[in-house]
Amino acid sequence: MAADRPVPVVLSIAGSDSGGGAGIQADLKAFAAAGVHGATAITALTAQSTVGVSAVEAVSPAMVEAQVEAVAGDLGVDAVKIGMLGDVATIEAVARALDRLPAGTPVVHDPVMVAESGARLLAQDAMAALIEQVLPRATVITPNLPEAQALVEEGARGAGACAGDLDGEALARALHGLGPAVVVVTGGHRDEVTDLVFDGVRLDELPSERHADGAAHGSGCTHSSTLAAHLALGSTPLEAARAAREASGAAVRDGLRGLGAGAGPVDVLGLTRAADVRAKTRRAIPPSVARPLP
Repeated sequence: MAADRPVPVVLSIAGSDSGGGAGIQADLKAFAAAGVHGATAITALTAQSTVGVSAVEAVSPAMVEAQVEAVAGDLGVDAVKIGMLGDVATIEAVARALDRLPAGTPVVHDPVMVAESGARLLAQDAMAALIEQVLPRATVITPNLPEAQALVEEGARGAGACAGDLDGEALARALHGLGPAVVVVTGGHRDEVTDLVFDGVRLDELPSERHADGAAHGSGCTHSSTLAAHLALGSTPLEAARAAREASGAAVRDGLRGLGAGAGPVDVLGLTRAADVRAKTRRAIPPSVARPLP
């Protein structure tokens, strides 16, 4: 972190979720929870709820670059989290913007392809551009199992390889070969909820609990944003991955299950606990004290 900044600044380059559960909105909550200032460069607008995505509108590539430049030129950037990119033109714009940041700025990429509801958020023809232009610029990538397998299959296209059955260390090594410095394959879609962290030499396993009765919308965004925040705070990638695993797991556990008709959003800010405290406080106040003044 630059000495003249009171707190680190982390920039999220991602799409907006109008329902507030994922995307930019989830990133800003995770940044706040981790103790950093969040800035944004919005790549796309989505008309989205807990039930699904009904519309997507891309922000122009020039505007994406302009947002990054505005933040970097004034606030400075201590780390970057990249989420939804959508199409080839946006990927190219983000790659150009990253190259204008100071050398060594940590970049965390959550390769968003499909929303929790099943809506596709990355064009099929954009996969190659993502692998060629974003992954080599990434300090850490944080795909879930289906995203990891899709990236490896695309990266091996022409070699006749199939990643559908890959898991564990073989998958992490194949992803590392696509260019990122560190790979974190998140555990939510694996048989055991264990994140795999591979830096090219060492493989670490970060186990967690499965919260089947929790709410998971935005869990991937929360994980990658927390990881980026801890890199900005000076943690190593492995330390940051541990913090991200803990924060995202707790956010799913405490998720807002009763909010909306579909998959509820994660709760990284402790909103449910705060509501419980308020309810208990109200019940504890005698009626004579609680009665409003005339």
